[in-house]
Amino acid sequence: MAIVNKDELARGVAARSGLEVDQAKSAVDATLEEISKQMAAGNEVRLTGFGKFSAVQRPAREGRNPSTGETIQIAAKRVPKFSAGAELKKAVQ
Repeated sequence: MAIVNKDELARGVAARSGLEVDQAKSAVDATLEEISKQMAAGNEVRLTGFGKFSAVQRPAREGRNPSTGETIQIAAKRVPKFSAGAELKKAVQ
């Protein structure tokens, strides 16, 4: 299994779309920034067939410090969530 970074992803987009690599990198960056911006605003981003990006609220909870066993409070926070769409699931199989 290989790890694909953002530059390699942009090169793949360039090859498939006919864009220059710099243009594809700008498009990938803009797409990721817009998804992040929409999630930060509390919006859900749905890409039909690919998946759904959202931010969910994780409630405050009690946890344990693994080194000392001491009980600690873990604050509530919003975290990103991704749910894969049917076409993506099928492609990965």
